Amino acid sequence: MLGRFSFYGFLKNQQYYEPFLVLAFLEKGLSFFQIGLLFAFRELCVNLMEIPSGAAADLYGRRRAMMLSFTAYIVSFTIFGLSSLLWQLFAAMFFFAIGDAFRTGTHKAMIFTWLRMEGRIDEKTKIYGYTRSWAKIGSAVSVILATGFVIVSNNYTSIFYFSIIPYLVGLINFMGYPKELDGRAEAQVSLKNVSKHLWESLRISVTRRSLRRLILESMGFAGFFKASKDYLQPILKGAALAVPIGLMLNETQRSALLVGAVYFVLHIVSAYASRKSHKISSLAGDEDRAAHCLWGASFLLYASLLPLLYFRLYPFAIAGFVLIYLVQNFWHPILISRFDEHASEARGATVLSIESQAQSVAIMIIAPVLGLAVDYLKNGQFGGEFWPVGAFGAAIALLAYLTAPEADKKV
Repeated sequence: MLGRFSFYGFLKNQQYYEPFLVLAFLEKGLSFFQIGLLFAFRELCVNLMEIPSGAAADLYGRRRAMMLSFTAYIVSFTIFGLSSLLWQLFAAMFFFAIGDAFRTGTHKAMIFTWLRMEGRIDEKTKIYGYTRSWAKIGSAVSVILATGFVIVSNNYTSIFYFSIIPYLVGLINFMGYPKELDGRAEAQVSLKNVSKHLWESLRISVTRRSLRRLILESMGFAGFFKASKDYLQPILKGAALAVPIGLMLNETQRSALLVGAVYFVLHIVSAYASRKSHKISSLAGDEDRAAHCLWGASFLLYASLLPLLYFRLYPFAIAGFVLIYLVQNFWHPILISRFDEHASEARGATVLSIESQAQSVAIMIIAPVLGLAVDYLKNGQFGGEFWPVGAFGAAIALLAYLTAPEADKKV
């Protein structure tokens, strides 16, 4: 099953649009604020569907939830490829949100169920980090393929069509998952059962201090990271046009080369960090201490990014983004393991879906605000337009570092 879990991550991350998503939207004539609205709408839809989808997966079958997720992604990619009007892109984001809602938390819960069945639950950080590393390797491979697709097609939109193929293969992969990984799936679908399961999981997540803290951490760390990470794309595009390399290529092709190269490095670094995250926990003493140290590292990196973006020192800023990706991928497997410590097996997918929903709330707020700030600063009157990424990120990381529980502060 480790092979199938890893193959899932590899296929799921064949997201050929991912390194070029913002550039694809800019190609369609959108502003950064409109892009932020699209991201916020996606997260709003995920927010509405996230927890019910996790409860349904826990109660009625996690494999079915995953197959529905991949089908929704395929519909989304098709609409993204065919559409150029803003309302059509909102429709595509709606189906993308369905895919996210029925996937996040569900597959992680399946992995933890398998580990319990195999008597290997003590290896959860190591095993989850291993499978996540294969997802990042998949991302690295996808960047190479996506760069080739953009250079050959000479546009960013075509990559949505290519993204459909690995998701079709992913549907076939799920057919080989054993029924035992469905959890305690029930034969009869009942709205009453879903509502009861959902309410109890929400109550536990809000009233239990340890879970509440983890949810807030997820909102701050992963929420801001996901809302801000794609600003690397226009930064890379600007850097590509300033470097006298590939002058025989047009603007789109030159940008694709640099974006592809940097994102390949990002995903290789991310794969390494995910696979080695358990060592960070071992060195720190436990997951809580490791998370506290990583919050401190995050603050230093975002604080360093602020002047680099303000003065448009983009080569150094790009290096800063690479290091932020490294820290984020050390941190994520540690966070998921901390959640598993405080959530029962029966509520695994639901609690992790609550965590993902909390991220959605953070992104829904941050993305439009950040986009509006970048649009406002585009005239260059107050330095480079992307410096709010460093300012907001540093403020969030510092707040989390200083407010960590006493148990987390033992380093």
